[in-house]
Amino acid sequence: MSRLRTLIVEDDFAVAHVTRGFVERHPHFEVVGVAPTGADALRALDELEPDVMLLDVYLPDMSGITVLRRARAAGAHVEVVAVTAARDLETVRRARAHGVHHYVVKPFPMRTLHERLDDVWRVLARDAEYTDTGELDQASVDALMRRDAIAMAGQRKGVSPVTLQRVVQAMQEGQEQLSASELAEVLGMSRVSARRYLERLVESGLAVSSPTYGGVGRPELRYALRG
Repeated sequence: MSRLRTLIVEDDFAVAHVTRGFVERHPHFEVVGVAPTGADALRALDELEPDVMLLDVYLPDMSGITVLRRARAAGAHVEVVAVTAARDLETVRRARAHGVHHYVVKPFPMRTLHERLDDVWRVLARDAEYTDTGELDQASVDALMRRDAIAMAGQRKGVSPVTLQRVVQAMQEGQEQLSASELAEVLGMSRVSARRYLERLVESGLAVSSPTYGGVGRPELRYALRG
């Protein structure tokens, strides 16, 4: 897959300049335009047809959520990363309702943005596998739905989307059920970290946990992916 064409929607020139530099340092992305207003963003979406849009919520003429709503109504299927200082629950919920699976809170280091861009790259690369396959079978539909759910689960503070994907992959390739200790050994992480990621999958409905009895002391929790 070629480099993903990216539109930056940001009214602050300095922030837009820094963000552009971050994006252009990622090997799989290129910047094709910068829009300082919502109206400019909608025009750029129509004219440039980018693959990805980095969208601020606070714009001078309309909110980023309004831009997103109008873009979706016009049929735009662009992958959106919210890059904004807006962190109130209502804004996050509205962004999610319009298909935003990636959210970066300002200020942010380049590594944080690159982690989100890595996730976008994986998502679109997998989508490309289904482009010419016609109708999907149940397994393909389940895979696509799980992918989006994993992307959402990776947005929680203290959880790396990249590491979460590694956890899911290890669970898919390993035995039917894994404990936090077993996962920690496979991935080379601490047991506490492994437990945190496993519990995040359970909270998101992607995995289930069950106690295993047999030894002395507290039962051991074992985890398995749903489906």
